[in-house]
Amino acid sequence: MRRLAVSLFTSIAMAALLLGCGKDTTEITVDNGPDELLQQPKVEVPAVDQTQIGPAEPKQIEKLIIGFVPSHEPDEIIKCTEPLKELLINELVGFGYDVQEVEIVVGSSYESVGEGLSAGTIDVGLIPAGTYVQFDDGCDVILTATRDGLSIDSPNAKDWNDNKPTSRTSNPITYYRALVIAGPSPAGRAIAEKVNAGEEITWEELDELKWSIMDTTSPAGFVYPSLWIQSTYGKHIADLTHAEVSDNYGTAFSKLAEEKVDVLVTYADGRIDQAEKWNSAYGRTGSIWDETDVIGVTDGIYNDTVCVSKYSPTMTDELKKAVQQAFINVGNTDAGKAAVEIYAHTGYMEATSADYDSERAAQKMMMSLD
Repeated sequence: MRRLAVSLFTSIAMAALLLGCGKDTTEITVDNGPDELLQQPKVEVPAVDQTQIGPAEPKQIEKLIIGFVPSHEPDEIIKCTEPLKELLINELVGFGYDVQEVEIVVGSSYESVGEGLSAGTIDVGLIPAGTYVQFDDGCDVILTATRDGLSIDSPNAKDWNDNKPTSRTSNPITYYRALVIAGPSPAGRAIAEKVNAGEEITWEELDELKWSIMDTTSPAGFVYPSLWIQSTYGKHIADLTHAEVSDNYGTAFSKLAEEKVDVLVTYADGRIDQAEKWNSAYGRTGSIWDETDVIGVTDGIYNDTVCVSKYSPTMTDELKKAVQQAFINVGNTDAGKAAVEIYAHTGYMEATSADYDSERAAQKMMMSLD
């Protein structure tokens, strides 16, 4: 198996999902996804007979490579997830796998992790639903992450502003929303004032703003904001005159704080994650909750996945099942939750490809906007 010499992968070109500008469109209806996208108590899953998992004879694995998408600063991801290595090694030995090393790598883009899974150079990937759907010919989904719900879950932007700050709750959910957030620049404050006054924003007003977006498979940073623009204005995200791609959400928030952009798109609890840095790293004196407001809210987005490569020579069917149960077990511990806290995962549930059919529908809608 080809070795990975560095922890950051070379970025690939943005996918053809980025659409042509200025064309007439046919309006489409975007719904809120399947019935599973409900904020509800955690369902108890029948216990698995873990003695039936693993090879007939103990097997040594030289290295297991796990890839993460760069939704945060790569160094922060590496630091936070470091304990995950030993936790997984300890779980897998109980299933008959003596893993000598777990290597954690962070892709330079969301697509690069999907590419690594498809090429077999990454064994396991923790990737968003949109990235999985784009690369599902090269990887299998085995788990869906659960996350804490939020104190606000409204499709109305003004509700998020009237009830801020947002906080996490102890109610686990299997979806999240993306938000369009206006920052402290004069243009950002002006558009936020309109929303908070209950006034409608026009397309022309949105198009005058400077935007930070993410790469094309990011659900919260591209796909679902694109669908929000389409359903609200009949336009494409590619029709925006002033949109630039940020490599991670930390970069996007720093641009917002420095008033280099007027608005950004992010996952709904993004400001919770960036609140301390807003002052300590990005140089703002006011609170992130006082200096930012929501101007747009997307439909629900199915949670992140744990996927395994179809082409890695390491990943046998038996090992896939062991990795699946190992992540479930780790996610049920306080140490395991802390190791993936940067992604707000609170546990893992078994998943199938069909669980992500709503995401496939969203991708089809994106592709139809020509």
